[in-house]
Amino acid sequence: METLVFLFSFSALGVLYAMNTIPEFQEPYVILEIGVAVLVIVFLFYFLITRGNPPKDVLFFVFAVFCFTCVIDLISALEYDGIISGFMEFYQKTGEPYLGTAYAIMMCYWDGIAHFIMYLVMISRITDRKAYRTLGLFWAGSLCANMSVFIAGIVAGKYGSEIRPAFWLNFLFLLMPVWGAVTLFTKPKDRPLIGGYNAQHAQSMALIWRPLDITLVLLLLAAMAFTILRGLVALDSPLEACSIYLRHYEPYLKDPVGYPRVMMLHLFFYGLPLLGAFVYGLLKPGCTWMSDWTVFFAGAVIQCQWAHIGGSLHPRTTAPFRIPNDAFWCVLTANLLYAATPILVALRVQSNPYFFLKIAPFPGQTGLPNSEEKDTKYKDK
Repeated sequence: METLVFLFSFSALGVLYAMNTIPEFQEPYVILEIGVAVLVIVFLFYFLITRGNPPKDVLFFVFAVFCFTCVIDLISALEYDGIISGFMEFYQKTGEPYLGTAYAIMMCYWDGIAHFIMYLVMISRITDRKAYRTLGLFWAGSLCANMSVFIAGIVAGKYGSEIRPAFWLNFLFLLMPVWGAVTLFTKPKDRPLIGGYNAQHAQSMALIWRPLDITLVLLLLAAMAFTILRGLVALDSPLEACSIYLRHYEPYLKDPVGYPRVMMLHLFFYGLPLLGAFVYGLLKPGCTWMSDWTVFFAGAVIQCQWAHIGGSLHPRTTAPFRIPNDAFWCVLTANLLYAATPILVALRVQSNPYFFLKIAPFPGQTGLPNSEEKDTKYKDK
């Protein structure tokens, strides 16, 4: 099935080429109508071909339809970068002109490559009746962050006065990952939440005997400090440290397109509490929620940082807002480490989850409704 989805998704090239060559299809409201019609047709196509053996998970249809739009995003990015031509000129003028910004181009590359691969893998696993919950949470975090920053950045940035009808399609791509995240969070976990002797042993170790966790705690604390600094910069704080950082390190935070500022505010108000919660989860045994939320947040941060780093380096970003040469490696290293920290925490939780499990009571413990314990007590009497 994933092969069919892969091949059918590239039929988007034909749709784009037709719209680019027929002037009647290039009017703003016509673009919106065609966009809605294409999404409905793609959904009906997958619905009809799976009627004989319908997928057990309705998210299959979301992933299949979004594969189609991933190809459109990839074509958009490639055309804005001058690698190809003849598909999206009309959309740049009467569709969504803000897709030509550096941040949006990098966002489209992420959607057209990273999300596309995720969709194909999840479709394959759904078809084979295999679990995909962890990858699904990573995708949900990534796309939620992607679309929430994108939509808010359009409205708050310099393109807020150039909103065309096609803009409203973006809300579908925000609502679907939110719904998907809720669905995946409420699904049973792929792993048990209760551990035995291994969990008890892992949770009996003090932090000082867990060097990996100490390192991750320090990285999380550094990430929190970095989030606070950039959040205050986005809020126009008069602190001297914020002014220095903005002038000499990341002037891109004040790019008038609005995306960098919105992203920093997202991380400040939503990411910062989660970073603090992860520190708590590494210190307090039995935090079963860590396995889900670390993956979700890792997806969100890696997507944001990809678009942010790429946007700040992209030639479409004007020179005054690019990273200064004398601070280039310092800023790049800080941003890469910031992106890597949530991923390292998620990998730590997934690879060795015993510290984050509830401990099952063992035979002989007080209050255990164990038949052997009851028999022993009965014999003693």
